[in-house]
Amino acid sequence: MDSPINVTYQQGFVALSYVFAVIGSFVALTSARGIVRPSGRVSYSIVAVTGVALGGVGVWSMHFVGMLAAKLQIGVGYSMLETLVSLAAAIVASSLALLYVAKHPNQFARILIAGTLLGLGVALMHYLGMFGMRFGGFIRWSVPMVAASLAIAVAAASIALWLAFHTIGIGARVAAALVMGMAVCAMHYTGMSAADFICTTEDRLAVPSGSGVIPSFAMPMWVVMITIGAIFLITLDWLLRTEHAKTEAIVAAIRR
Repeated sequence: MDSPINVTYQQGFVALSYVFAVIGSFVALTSARGIVRPSGRVSYSIVAVTGVALGGVGVWSMHFVGMLAAKLQIGVGYSMLETLVSLAAAIVASSLALLYVAKHPNQFARILIAGTLLGLGVALMHYLGMFGMRFGGFIRWSVPMVAASLAIAVAAASIALWLAFHTIGIGARVAAALVMGMAVCAMHYTGMSAADFICTTEDRLAVPSGSGVIPSFAMPMWVVMITIGAIFLITLDWLLRTEHAKTEAIVAAIRR
């Protein structure tokens, strides 16, 4: 017999999801202004790092920490195919949107176009992640709430792109990251509120299994591993760019 599943949230994980969103946003804000060098050349390594920071940490990691915050009182598994595709979608959408705006950051039309791309990419990531859920039942969607989550995603993404290229100083970037983190979380939890989880099995706590499906209790390990990997790439890029800048300064001093 079909029965609705009551969803409650663990506030500690909700707070942690916001922290992930803020950290990813701050790194993206800090890196974004270096996408186009003073010479006009595009640094694709910074594009990639910024995309990983915003899409991988700020959006994807936030999403799955937010999913862990939801207590469904039912056995849940996740398909790794949809989970990893959602990660790629978030990173690619973030990278393309930031690259498009970086070339002409003062053109409002570009911000709106890129904001729409990024917002839809974030929404795609969110709903792909939820589509990858496996449990003994199905999700019934509220169309108005899904539409609201899309609108929030596009608006938040447009604001984020504007802030990425118009904030100066660490204080302003921290404040902007706090705002961006709230916007990302607003989209996620609005999207969650659009879903009614319906149970159709008698054994509610049975965890789905199968090829490429991992149980929900294993997700924290995967999220942590992928997030640590993303942070490692970001740190490595920063160290390499720092050493490159030092080398350029030494060469310039010798030429003088």
